[in-house]
Amino acid sequence: MHTVSTTPLAAPLDLIACLDPAQAVTCWVRHGQGAIGVGRALGGTFGSAAEAGAWWRDMVAGVDVRVTADLVDEPLAGPVAFVSFPFAPTGPYEVVVPSVVVGQRGGRAWVTTWDDATWDGPRVVATEPPGVRFTTGSLGRADWTGAVRTALTRIRAGELDKVVLARDEVGEAAGHIDIQAVLARLAAAYPQTWTFGVQGLVGASPELLVRQDRGLITSRVLAGTIHGSEVAVDLAAALSSSSKDLAEHEYAVASVADALRGHVSSLHVPEVPFVLQLPNVMHLATDITGAARPGATVLELAAAIHPSAAVCGTPTEHARALITELEHLDRGRYAGPVGWINTHGDGEIALALRCGLIEGRGARIFAGCGIVADSDPESEWAETEAKLLPMIEALGATA
Repeated sequence: MHTVSTTPLAAPLDLIACLDPAQAVTCWVRHGQGAIGVGRALGGTFGSAAEAGAWWRDMVAGVDVRVTADLVDEPLAGPVAFVSFPFAPTGPYEVVVPSVVVGQRGGRAWVTTWDDATWDGPRVVATEPPGVRFTTGSLGRADWTGAVRTALTRIRAGELDKVVLARDEVGEAAGHIDIQAVLARLAAAYPQTWTFGVQGLVGASPELLVRQDRGLITSRVLAGTIHGSEVAVDLAAALSSSSKDLAEHEYAVASVADALRGHVSSLHVPEVPFVLQLPNVMHLATDITGAARPGATVLELAAAIHPSAAVCGTPTEHARALITELEHLDRGRYAGPVGWINTHGDGEIALALRCGLIEGRGARIFAGCGIVADSDPESEWAETEAKLLPMIEALGATA
């Protein structure tokens, strides 16, 4: 039997500094709150979200959990698994249970250890970016905007309403890329996003696919984007009145709400979106809330929602087929669910956006755009450039 122990630490902590880049790195941090993982106690690669959830449920059923009294109500205390699932229905569905988890929320900090694992405390995080040099990925500008034009022809012919087309860039550094340093720069530059890291997939996502906390569920839907040099109030007004962006957002909200209705006893969907301002872009956003039916887990809810119209399109199967035809890109875990789950089935799952896959000296970064009838191919290319910027800056990219 495994023994898992959670004990308090002195707060506040710099969670990113608690990582050990020499071991497996897992991360879930927003506004300095959340948890990081050091090393790997258990885990696996599965063929579906259901298989991953069943493995986690069976495994924690036999664990001796010891949590101090002042932390028993903290969802991130005790056994926690970090998950990263693919965009496509086929695997790999990754689950990582770190040997050590360091958490911090609500003015409290703690450390959770599996069996005999130990933790040496915070470290100094490297500040110099690795200087990655990027080149064109699967499609260059002409081919990708051509794909957008093809998608527009299909949409205007009535075959579908929306499709999300992504592209990638491939980079290489002179030396090993320090994932801890990349996460630190993302968390500092984009504190209002969920900075994540699981099995080499690293990013700062603004979109929470679903959170479940004691039966209360929340989903933040983002679709509709603007960027530019105008003052913030002008950009926000332009975004809020854009028929193209409002239509794109409406499809995304409807897809999430429809997917959740079979898993909740009540659901609230605001009629009007708000504008979410990030350092380099603004998004139309809607926070959907509801009450989950008894027994639901955050992984089941995420599987029910994914892929939403925000990352795929609508109708889903038509959009997925067009993505396969036009992207010439294996998304892997890009635009898939990423986050954490605890022993009660609660947790937080974001969409893996503003992200990249880092391995050794190599990095592959991704960005996508929602294409609707009023989309302009060159504007969509510019939007992907804005969405790639967080990872490009975090990696210290060179021309």
